[in-house]
Amino acid sequence: MFSFLLSLLLGAVHFLLGIGTTQNFPPPLSKEEENAAFAAARKGNMEAREKLILHNLRLVSHIVRKYYGTAKNQEDLMSIGTIGLVKAVDTFNPENGARFATYAAKCIQNEILMHFRARKKLSAEVSINETIDVDRDGNPLTYMDVIATEDNIEEELDVQAKSETVRRLLDNVLDERARQIILLRYGLSGEAPRTQREVANMLGISRSYVSRIEKSALDTLREYC
Repeated sequence: MFSFLLSLLLGAVHFLLGIGTTQNFPPPLSKEEENAAFAAARKGNMEAREKLILHNLRLVSHIVRKYYGTAKNQEDLMSIGTIGLVKAVDTFNPENGARFATYAAKCIQNEILMHFRARKKLSAEVSINETIDVDRDGNPLTYMDVIATEDNIEEELDVQAKSETVRRLLDNVLDERARQIILLRYGLSGEAPRTQREVANMLGISRSYVSRIEKSALDTLREYC
């Protein structure tokens, strides 16, 4: 029901915005009318709630025109701002002493700012269907084409994910000696893997001691993997 009412409101917003200025929106309510509407809305009166929204649409229009007047998608911003207005109507408490217009303006601005943040985040993502080059025949070459040529990419990603898990566990569940032995034995520090004897010589301990620590460390890691 709410989504249906909201769609009707947004349709009215688009119609009013297409007409022109804020003079085309319903006039603001008086303080007495606003208080009465909020009192009724808190009791579940949907007509009072809708009245509060409609008579504050000019506030949405004012914010969009004042702060985003050069934006090409003003109708979209008007719709997004109206969602912020609806949230303001539903959460405003007149007993706090604040003016509704001040509170609603912040909600409208926050909704629009969240929209821009989300759009900025999405713009940083790269589509696998995006053209990155052309082949010898002039056909577009996408990230998907590049990935498709790597037959073992899934295995490589799996190995990489498991390796990162192991490195995190090394830091969190093993003591310094056990961590050092595992790093040396399996080349996890970027160097070639070393034998137990080589590790023993490097650390000045016996090979059997290295073997015991390695076995215990591996058992511990398996418990967490």
